[in-house]
Amino acid sequence: MNVDMLPDNPYLLMTPGPLSTTKTVKAAMLRDWCTWDSDYNQITQNIRQRLVQMASTSLDYTAVLLQGSGTFAVEATIATMMPADGKLLVLANGAYGQRMGLIAKRCGISCQVKDSGELAPPDRGWLENVLIKDKEISHVAVVHCETTTGMLNPVADIGKIVKFYGRTFLVDAMSSFGGIPMDMEEIGADFLVSSANKCIQGVPGFGFVIAKRTVLEGTAGQARSLSLDLYDQWRTMEQHGGKWRFTSPTHVVRAFAQALDELDEEGGVTERYRRYSRNQSLLTEGAAELGFRSLLPIHLQSPIITAFHSPKASGYDFTDFYQRLKAAGFVIYPGKVSQHDTFRIGNIGAVEAEDIHGLLQAMKLAINW
Repeated sequence: MNVDMLPDNPYLLMTPGPLSTTKTVKAAMLRDWCTWDSDYNQITQNIRQRLVQMASTSLDYTAVLLQGSGTFAVEATIATMMPADGKLLVLANGAYGQRMGLIAKRCGISCQVKDSGELAPPDRGWLENVLIKDKEISHVAVVHCETTTGMLNPVADIGKIVKFYGRTFLVDAMSSFGGIPMDMEEIGADFLVSSANKCIQGVPGFGFVIAKRTVLEGTAGQARSLSLDLYDQWRTMEQHGGKWRFTSPTHVVRAFAQALDELDEEGGVTERYRRYSRNQSLLTEGAAELGFRSLLPIHLQSPIITAFHSPKASGYDFTDFYQRLKAAGFVIYPGKVSQHDTFRIGNIGAVEAEDIHGLLQAMKLAINW
């Protein structure tokens, strides 16, 4: 099929995922696949191999795909990696760190959440002290890019401390993997979680976990759920050539394979990171000229999503602002910060510099009350 025949979207998703995808990624979903067929299972195997190659140059890692949203994959990881006598420490500075603590609580896992506040990175000095004092802590978890604010947390520095004191380290890289260069070996991550509909620019339908093989092998029998048993999902894929335990999102998987091809064509993660960074710089500089203030200082800001203070002008209303931008072809996010009135704009996905310029023009017109 000629992809140009596919209809254009009525607007761009200026969000951190789901995000706007290319027509060729969407076109990849126009064929049906059998979950038992070897051709389809080989697609899964190829994806797993490519994810590991993206995550590290080391051969010590393996990948497993899991049906559902990224949160499903985070929950599967927490509920599988934690032994009955383990204790999880979550370093939180936003909604998604807090969500990991809630997952642990719902699963009956001993957990401590250290909240550094929405506008501050985790306190590494405090982390070192607590790991020295509290020998019950067996695992530490943190979000890499906390999309509540757009903050990029110092996972490499945190990982050095966690590994020095011999704990297992989980990194929620939901909104960063594939868009920011990283190496799990250098970070010290034993588990890294992300999703199909983020920086690799696929569509929603599955999450994935890249894990240190020896650590994952040690989690057999620990899962608190049948469908979210990360170990059993991995073992089935290992032993049966890419087969999923239960019905998989076949069309989404094929679209993800296409998205990986397009990531390679762009020049890999490094080039995608450069594009995202250029987009984010254009956005913040242009928004500043219009009078919008970024929530975070630049040294804490990720190239993924930016939170802006809402204007103090008497005529400003977010719903009206949102609808005006949507009518102009751009969908943004409401704020998620508890202490400040904000809105958020993502710049990942099939978004180029000209799209950012178009958004800024729409923002200029939208605030002309």
